[in-house]
Amino acid sequence: MPVTLSAPAAKHVANFIAKRGKGVGIRLGVKTSGCSGMAYKLEFVDAANEEDHVFESFGVKVVVDPKSLPYLEGTELDYTKEGLNEGFKFNNPNVKDACGCGESFNV
Repeated sequence: MPVTLSAPAAKHVANFIAKRGKGVGIRLGVKTSGCSGMAYKLEFVDAANEEDHVFESFGVKVVVDPKSLPYLEGTELDYTKEGLNEGFKFNNPNVKDACGCGESFNV
């Protein structure tokens, strides 16, 4: 299953890439961390590695390394604004449990 961006997330990433002046998209991954076991990591990517999986949403590339893909398959990255708070939200169908602070999860 693909890893996708919502339209607001794609627009936000595209704006940041334009301000940054370089880049092809965003890299999504997971790392061992937090009280529930795993945490998401996000970074801009200038070029995909040969082994990476590359998806595209609304003209923005989403790059996922092979080790992270099983944990992220089917995930949609959204960008939301709620009052004064704004940020990315991971809609991951693989998550079975998350910590109370929302910083980590397990599958």
